[in-house]
Amino acid sequence: MSTYNILVLGSGGREHALAWSLNRSPLLGNLYIAPGNPGTEDFGENIIALKPEAYGTPAAWFEAIADLIQDRDIDLTIVGPEQPLVDGITDFLESQGHKVFGPTKAAARLEGSKSFSKWLMAKYNIPTAESVAFSGKSVLDEVEEYFKASDLDWPLVIKADGLAAGKGVFICQDQQEAVEHLHRIREDETLRKAASRIIVEEFMVGEEASVFAITDGRHARLLLSAQDHKRIGDGDTGLNTGGMGAYAPAPVIDKHMLQIVEDTILYPTLGAMQLEGHPYRGVLYLGLMITDEGPKVVEYNCRFGDPECQVLLPAMKSDLLEVMLAAVNFELEKTEVVMSDDHFCCVVMASGGYPGAYAKGMEITGIGDVSGDALVFHSGTRRDGDNLLTNGGRVLSVVSKGPDLRGAIDSCYREVRKISFDKAYFRSDIGVKGLKRL
Repeated sequence: MSTYNILVLGSGGREHALAWSLNRSPLLGNLYIAPGNPGTEDFGENIIALKPEAYGTPAAWFEAIADLIQDRDIDLTIVGPEQPLVDGITDFLESQGHKVFGPTKAAARLEGSKSFSKWLMAKYNIPTAESVAFSGKSVLDEVEEYFKASDLDWPLVIKADGLAAGKGVFICQDQQEAVEHLHRIREDETLRKAASRIIVEEFMVGEEASVFAITDGRHARLLLSAQDHKRIGDGDTGLNTGGMGAYAPAPVIDKHMLQIVEDTILYPTLGAMQLEGHPYRGVLYLGLMITDEGPKVVEYNCRFGDPECQVLLPAMKSDLLEVMLAAVNFELEKTEVVMSDDHFCCVVMASGGYPGAYAKGMEITGIGDVSGDALVFHSGTRRDGDNLLTNGGRVLSVVSKGPDLRGAIDSCYREVRKISFDKAYFRSDIGVKGLKRL
């Protein structure tokens, strides 16, 4: 049997989950993670020097990655985060003859540009919210004037066009709140950069959930549905975050609803990208609102979600590496994906103060006490000798499974409470919306 040397790019909980899953494959030769984290080093070799910020520009980082691929005889590069995909890493590496699991720069615009994705959905009649786009030189002023001058039906949603680490969407109950959010964008450099264009769209009433598929551009294999918890506070209150927890499958998407999503959103999107000359390959993440009128697209993402990845991959009974190789080799039609019948819950442990200012360097204890049936994926951690310390806003993802959703949730919180660090914070209601549906 042939084996393959694999490179995973990224350093978060998603990449730890990818390394864990790939490590189970008999097809795996050597595994490298760049830059990786203290958790990924259990499954492969971390290339710590390959941090994107150490290279100044994406182009310089891409060159360093290409050198590593050549030096380590890497057969496939798997791109975890969205930013390098939007920056064009797939195009760069493929131009040098290297295989990449992840969409091209043009295809990654589905996530990298909300104005592009809204245009595509309008052109190809893919269900989504009605919206207005703004793109002038003084775009924030233009949006503010729109709010003040127009007779609008509130609430409304403000979306920064570009990438904003999951924090570029604002739900506004009235004009005053909308203006306050625009001022917040003005004051935050990352948000300001992402908001060179702005989408204002209607507020969709329903329940959010996500559907994930691996695709080679023509064929797709569905994974489980999942539900993320974006807001920092219980009851979906407070600011948006990168994600405070997830569970899978989501009861709001039953088999009938999943078929509707496949027929009206997934394959129409893949067909639209083919017709536009930019076939989409990799993971396609459909962020959906399940409304009384049916499922509608809230957003597309061009990679696994974090923390959704942490519940999807443990649920995957098929060989992840085999499926990814089939996708990049246009052989997905011959490959099946089998998912577990169990339920999975992930709770993110964060630093106190996140998504605002927070301290780093808190000692983490108790991971060794976690049950062998549970998983702990690292996100914002670092080693200091024998000590494990916090080093980010989202610190750890704790994952458990159960025969039903209640069992998965209860098991997960039992394990979470075994782990501690100063000012540790986590939501206490991950999965509650799913329980209400049951």
